[in-house]
Amino acid sequence: MGLVRKKDMKKAVQAGQTQEEQPMRLSKTQMKKAALSLQNLGERLVKLSDEQLKQIDLPEDVLTAVKAAKAIKKHNPLSRQMQHIGSLMRKYDPAPVREFLDSVKQGNRRQTVKSEQDEK
Repeated sequence: MGLVRKKDMKKAVQAGQTQEEQPMRLSKTQMKKAALSLQNLGERLVKLSDEQLKQIDLPEDVLTAVKAAKAIKKHNPLSRQMQHIGSLMRKYDPAPVREFLDSVKQGNRRQTVKSEQDEK
């Protein structure tokens, strides 16, 4: 498991809980990677068409933020909006969104392969 820090050893174990059952804290690097992955997920959402966005069951605040990001053309405001979308996505389960985006990506790959085969 790696090194154990002293401050981690000093944490109080709740009644009925062993040291191994304590909830694991994420490191700063892990938290940053998770935040960046959600921000990348938001960037992929912004690239979708409005019809595709309607197919995903997005929460209203995330949908509004994605639509606002589509209207932004300058780099710095757009990157701030992407960070905002990433922070909004932390409140919700990103798994259904990832599944939809992966299925869209797979569909695009199939169309590309099919069109390349038709050209030959």
